[in-house]
Amino acid sequence: MTEADPTDEISDLEDRIAALAEIAERCRKYILASKIAIGGGAALLLITILGLFGTGQTAALGSVALVLGGIVSLGSNVSTLRQTDEAIGAAEARRSALISSFDLRVVADTPMKLV
Repeated sequence: MTEADPTDEISDLEDRIAALAEIAERCRKYILASKIAIGGGAALLLITILGLFGTGQTAALGSVALVLGGIVSLGSNVSTLRQTDEAIGAAEARRSALISSFDLRVVADTPMKLV
């Protein structure tokens, strides 16, 4: 077996980083939606407790479900985001190590000829 080409591994790592970045962005959107659900549920519960707008027991039960669902969704997505950020960091560190293993040379500044 031959050793894999480092440029191929770097390309694979960049694809993985891009995919993980999409997952992280999706988690951020769900976190925002979860915070909105928690706030909306808390506001609806307060309105129900104060008896404003003639809301009933169904609204109170729905608001509690909205708050609890928001809390569960928030916790799940925060932990997924942390894991994704750690995976991105590890992939970026591996990519950096691969790039630094190349024997790079500095190209001198020379005027370019216009054709």
